[in-house]
Amino acid sequence: MRIASIALITLLACSAFAQQAPEGFTPLFNGKDLTGWKGLVGNPETRAKMSPEQLAAEQAKADEAMRAHWKAEDGIIVFDGKGDSLCTAKDYANFELLVDWKILPEGDSGIYLRGSPQVQIWDTAKNTEGSGGLYNNKKNPSKPLKCADKPIGEWNSFRIKMIGDRVSVWLNGQLVVENTVMENYWDYNKPIYPSGQIELQNHGNSLYFRNIYIKELP
Repeated sequence: MRIASIALITLLACSAFAQQAPEGFTPLFNGKDLTGWKGLVGNPETRAKMSPEQLAAEQAKADEAMRAHWKAEDGIIVFDGKGDSLCTAKDYANFELLVDWKILPEGDSGIYLRGSPQVQIWDTAKNTEGSGGLYNNKKNPSKPLKCADKPIGEWNSFRIKMIGDRVSVWLNGQLVVENTVMENYWDYNKPIYPSGQIELQNHGNSLYFRNIYIKELP
């Protein structure tokens, strides 16, 4: 009887998790498994050169590799520090994204927008400017306006808004990137792609993500 009660409580908790999206937002993570996510295949440039059959074959291999290193655990996406990025199954154009993240000491991560790097996440002990900057920009600002990170091991919250080629980022409620052009890392001679997948990127350390919601914008 007690086991059944615990199972019921767990089920209700998972159901409640999936319904907690702020008004107008859709959950990207259901709190239970990695439905709606896929493994990383190349980059936007290499994927565009593949035939549908090649892409499907590579995606199947990437998905298998992804499941070995990414998992859902107690309402959190957990990465073990090995393997490639975790990607949304769907592409997005203009959007507002909410995501909580947590890293360990010397952590180095980021959020790829439209398949391109990246809104930076890292340990401020080594990178005192803080997280949230558009790290790979060359011509436009790449560093955040301020350091708004919480101490390592605590949860941080991003709000990322992308319209056209411009990105604004709030970290823990503070504006750290204001309406800045995001450059195309894969080909700096091209503007950023009009749409693409969102990726949770890694650099070989354990990562944690939760409360991931998106609102598509006109």
